[in-house]
This record gives sequence, C-alpha cells and structure tokens, in this order.
Amino acid sequence: MSRIGRAPIAVPAGVTITRENNTLTVKGPKGSLTSTFHQDIEIHVEPTEIRVTRPDDKKEHRALHGLTRALIANMVLGVTEGFKKTLEISDGYRAAKQGTKLVLNIGYSHEVYFEDGDGITFDVPAPNQIIVNGIDKQRVGQVASEIRGKRPPEPYLGKGIRYAGEHIRRKAGKSGK
Repeated sequence: MSRIGRAPIAVPAGVTITRENNTLTVKGPKGSLTSTFHQDIEIHVEPTEIRVTRPDDKKEHRALHGLTRALIANMVLGVTEGFKKTLEISDGYRAAKQGTKLVLNIGYSHEVYFEDGDGITFDVPAPNQIIVNGIDKQRVGQVASEIRGKRPPEPYLGKGIRYAGEHIRRKAGKSGK
C-alpha cells in the first residue's frame, strides 16, 4: 500500500469538511477550497481526521491513492496556514506594488502588470523581492511560474527573476583568441 495514501490527515480545530459523492469542500479561517476527486477512491471524513482508501491494487488506483491524499492535505493546510512562494529579482530590474497591482520593470520598453485576485495576493518587501501568497498551492505555484516566465534567469550573467534559493547554472562567455 502507498505510504503517503495510508497516512491519515489531521483536521485542525476551526476547519469544517463537507463531502458530496467525491467532491470535498474544506472551509477554514483563510477561506474555502472545493475539489472533485476520482470516483474509485473512497474518502472517509471523520470529525478529527480524514482517511483515503482504494478499492484494489491496480496501477491506476495506487497512483490516485497517494495523489488524492496529498491534494486533500494541501487543501487543509491552505485554509489554515496558506502557501507562499518567494521570487528574487536580479540587479537592474525591480518590482513595486501599486494598489492591487504588481508592477515589474524588467528591461522591456513597457512595464509588466499582474493583478491580485483569484485568492492570490502579492507582497513586495523590497524592490528585488516578490512574495506570492494564497490558499491554493497549485494556483500559487502557477502564478509564481508565470511571473518568473516574464524574464527567466539567463545562464551568462544570471540576470532575471528566479525562485528564492534557486541555483542558476552559469556558462562561460566568449573566449578571446
């Protein structure tokens, strides 16, 4: 059996979980998330924990077992604590927050804008740092990836937008004769 799928998910105080068929709604202090899961995977909701079981050991069911458990655990963690991704901007580029908009000056002839919304908020503690916050782990990662995609780090000078702690593999420039 899956080691991940076997582990129960603890439900903290202040979190309510409702289930209709295989649609799960998790409500907590930071918001609400709803997701639908595969009909073959059984979700047992109890007052203090959630358990996920599978009907048999088919390859598809084994894969879905751990995935479903991980997605539900991320939903519970998201509505209680939330998720964040930190991005770093190299020298020469900068970010700013104007109202609900994230404004990026990243070397183009125009500014690049990202709007708060869809459960995502931006913090800019310094001109070279962006923090993407939200309750949906998948959405936070997707928005951070879209921001990084506007100016990914290049391998020669290392300039661009990168995740905090990301190592950029550097290349040697032209060799003179």
